[in-house]
Amino acid sequence: MSRLKELREYVDKKINKIDDVDKRTGAIAHLYGVSLAAQILAQKRGLDPELAAMAGMLHDLHAYKSGSYDDHAHLGAELARKVLDKLGLTTPDETEIICSAIYHHDDKAAVDGPMDELLKDADVIDHCFKDSFKPVKEKEQKRYDALCKELGL
Repeated sequence: MSRLKELREYVDKKINKIDDVDKRTGAIAHLYGVSLAAQILAQKRGLDPELAAMAGMLHDLHAYKSGSYDDHAHLGAELARKVLDKLGLTTPDETEIICSAIYHHDDKAAVDGPMDELLKDADVIDHCFKDSFKPVKEKEQKRYDALCKELGL
């Protein structure tokens, strides 16, 4: 079994414990959406698509498990580290790359490392393209515009 498939099975088990059907469906849609967008961007940008997809699968897991977005990026990075250590899916360097991306993903104004930026952008893609009738959030507008240019949209 691939590392990504094993991670997805783990995340699915955690998300399926959410009682509220709408919240559960939203969590699945968002995590898989960001994971896919991250994988595509990684291929375009010459980064590791598997690590990008793994970061996407884990980036909001803490928020969905806890029901709170308070400090969810930082707490999410801690949770991701525990999950990756428990499952033994990544090397220490790979764990650092994934956890750094998760730690920084909510600060859309800052510029961080390549995988950090990729996860921020994948998150914006999912937020902005999932429901194109909703206005783009102010904190995501600059990234959205840059992504549209990068992707030729």
